[in-house]
Amino acid sequence: MRRCGKCCSRVEGALLLVLLVTAAGTMGLTDGAVGDLAVSTAVAKVTPDWWTLFARGILCNVLVCLAVRIGFAARSVSDKVLGILLPIAGFVAMGFEHCVANMFFLPMGLAAKLLGFGAGVADAGALSVGAIVYNLSAATLGNILGGSLFVALGYWYLNAKKC
Repeated sequence: MRRCGKCCSRVEGALLLVLLVTAAGTMGLTDGAVGDLAVSTAVAKVTPDWWTLFARGILCNVLVCLAVRIGFAARSVSDKVLGILLPIAGFVAMGFEHCVANMFFLPMGLAAKLLGFGAGVADAGALSVGAIVYNLSAATLGNILGGSLFVALGYWYLNAKKC
């Protein structure tokens, strides 16, 4: 069986990180508050409707592409770090959906739930493998559309030579 290489390694890497974080006992820190937060974060990412997640995915990748563009335009390492900091912090603070980040956050929340954390989290029952696929389908398609249509097509239009 042939593997694609890129996305499979990201999923496997994210799941390996979930396994290591779980094995390290991180979810039990601060009397289980870390595990509760992992469940709460994952539930907040799987409960919105599909179109909301899709729109958040579009907006997220617009900011991610902006960070990449700033990183390429910057001349020094410190300029690159400072330049990418605001767009990335912005998408995290606004709760936008990034499929690669969610490949870690959602399984981590599910693992914490399966370990007994997050019992007091509202709608914790909504967190399942199916809910993870639901989120990743919307976020991935939104990320693709955000990067390809809104950013790449916009740059192409702005930079196309007018005859």
